[in-house]
Amino acid sequence: MKLTTYIALLFFGAVVFAQQKPLSTSINVKQNKIGGEFKLSLKATADTSARVVFPKLKNLGALEVIQSYPVDTVWKDRQYELVKTYGLTQFDSGTYALPPVKILINNKPFYSESMRVQVANVAVDTLKQKLFDIKPIAQGTSSYSWLWTLLLVVLALAAAGFGVYWWRKRKQNEVEAVEEYKTPIEKATNLLNVLEKKQLWQKGEVKSYYSELTAIARNYIEEAIAIPAMESTTAELIAALQHASKQKKMELTAETIENLERVLKQADLVKFAKSKPLDFEITEDRKKIEKAIVTLDSAIPTIEEHEEEESALNELQRQQQLQQQLAKARKRRNQLIAASVVGVLLLVFGYFTFTKGFTYVKDTLIRKETKLLLEGEWVRSEYGNPSVRLETPAVLVRTDLSKTLPKNGMALIKEMQSFVEGQWSDSFYVMVNTLHYKKEGEVDLDKSIGVTIDLLESLGAQNMLVKQEEFQTKEGVSGRKGYGTFVLLNTLTKSSTTYYYEVLLFGQDGGLQQLVLVHEEGDTYANAIAERIFNSVELKKATP
Repeated sequence: MKLTTYIALLFFGAVVFAQQKPLSTSINVKQNKIGGEFKLSLKATADTSARVVFPKLKNLGALEVIQSYPVDTVWKDRQYELVKTYGLTQFDSGTYALPPVKILINNKPFYSESMRVQVANVAVDTLKQKLFDIKPIAQGTSSYSWLWTLLLVVLALAAAGFGVYWWRKRKQNEVEAVEEYKTPIEKATNLLNVLEKKQLWQKGEVKSYYSELTAIARNYIEEAIAIPAMESTTAELIAALQHASKQKKMELTAETIENLERVLKQADLVKFAKSKPLDFEITEDRKKIEKAIVTLDSAIPTIEEHEEEESALNELQRQQQLQQQLAKARKRRNQLIAASVVGVLLLVFGYFTFTKGFTYVKDTLIRKETKLLLEGEWVRSEYGNPSVRLETPAVLVRTDLSKTLPKNGMALIKEMQSFVEGQWSDSFYVMVNTLHYKKEGEVDLDKSIGVTIDLLESLGAQNMLVKQEEFQTKEGVSGRKGYGTFVLLNTLTKSSTTYYYEVLLFGQDGGLQQLVLVHEEGDTYANAIAERIFNSVELKKATP
């Protein structure tokens, strides 16, 4: 209730008429050249025990404070006259308004008079100055040129192509790895059939054909006869095979071993000496390998009964290894899918970071409130009497403040309407207040700005920076604009936040129209919202 009362009093500042102040304002000149100095003097009259505080200013309205002169003290009529002078300047020509300056006398605020000064442009003698043609428009360069876009597209396509190729290759290897064969002869026969379907030597890939053909034979010998055939040379393999046939009493003819040796040597010549056998020789070599494998398999002695238990144990181990291979294959597939998804997300993130900027991407991901308001659907509506028509991100909600205002203040008001959106400490706050007084008269907008600042401080605003200037709507209606920053403390978290505020005041036909915007400082989206709202303001006269 206390906060609502403060907000209500904020908009009654227009009807507060200041008492006679012991403060006078003067300026040495009201017109000066660009860069010239205006000396603004503030004279405060107080008794000897009074404490007078002049503010430290860096800017006064649109003018810059270039010199803050020491306070000059004069004793007169049993009172002190304290004179404080500020040196002001401006480097753009035009007419500027000097807003009231707050002076504290015994901790009570007093405000100086508002003045207007004119900064004249420097006259240029075009008859003596040499004139030049206007330079052509220079083509600007962008750090995010189309080359970045092309590069990102190429990288994305390359990554996608590599991902598909890798996935298919791994899938093919997984299928080959987990293919289940009951016996070595069955595996060798199926692999020979797969090799023929590839038609490698018909396509000119003779070396690859012989490599796979001899690998099938060597793998069969290693699995069926337990000879390290894959790591052995041709001579070592033949010698080991002859030794194993004698040890295991395998009935192998010399022709079978000779045919196998001839094919292996032919493969060595193809792989290492770049030999090119004829088509019929390749066909004969394939038949010799197939016949050798069949002959070797039929020559292997049958497993005796005492070896059956060991064979069952080996089969169990083989099944366990197969399950482990399947689990690893599934894990690799999931890792590949996860890596592809992460890669695509990183590419998209990088593209938008380069083209839109990191801040835009971050605010989009975290769904920043002011960004959503700016990009959402806006509403154009009319509020109060005298009415204020403007465009806002959301419809303003009517608020009744009449019960919280003093009775003597309500006696002066014929009609009052207030509309708000958000809370005082939200990321963006909007309030429109309109008053229609019973007694007609011109409202002093300059004094209203000063009272508004005091009431903002009573709400908890600290370290306030105050600036003022004139404001005109598109229809040419003039008013006053107050703006600046303040710090708001959070008593719970012991942290502070800097806010930016803007206040528009219009007085017409005994009525007051007021617009207040508050948001966090440095929020570019909030700045864009405020600019759009101000550009949409339209005013209408009060209806009787």
